[in-house]
Amino acid sequence: MARRPTLEFWYEFASTYSYLAAMRVEALAEAAGVDIRWRPFLLGPIFAAQGWTNSPFNIFPIKGRNMWRDLDREAARYGMPPVTRPNPFPQNSLSATRAAIYGAEQDWLVPFTKAVFETEFARGGSIAEPHAVVAILDKLGLDGTAILKAASSESSKGRLKLAGEEARSRGIFGAPSFLTEDGELFWGNDRLEQALDWAAGNRPGGMR
Repeated sequence: MARRPTLEFWYEFASTYSYLAAMRVEALAEAAGVDIRWRPFLLGPIFAAQGWTNSPFNIFPIKGRNMWRDLDREAARYGMPPVTRPNPFPQNSLSATRAAIYGAEQDWLVPFTKAVFETEFARGGSIAEPHAVVAILDKLGLDGTAILKAASSESSKGRLKLAGEEARSRGIFGAPSFLTEDGELFWGNDRLEQALDWAAGNRPGGMR
């Protein structure tokens, strides 16, 4: 059997459009014959390097208002629950991302990722506090306290830092981002289908 191509899905838990992509990517990837590598990371340091200390959707209010309306339209189009804005926005995603980095090779990474996004954007709940992340893990039948403790170790913190450095070195500047095996970068939930097509070898106009 031929090896299936892999698409890297880089996502930030505080990112609204990462939420939409995370809820869609598995079914679309399976239909395209592409495997997904889930890559959680922190976008804050990348924004800081660009001179932003807050989400651009807060820095530019008119852009933020349009984004929330667009999310409502897109969620309805995808048959997803209405989006509920968490307070504050963006949420501090450090604890959730540490847990995801710790579980990067575990079979609970994907259900955990989806549960975090649903807590935050489908129910408007907080993911900022460590106890909130523990509760999400516990609901998945895991030992949330033990996982978050391990995820807070120096070695795990180091892996999180390395993920951010890798993202920057590979040209990632926002989330969600999708990277193909040949290094093609696609940014945004609305580029998910194009990223999968490229990963599967379906290139527009004979592009290479």
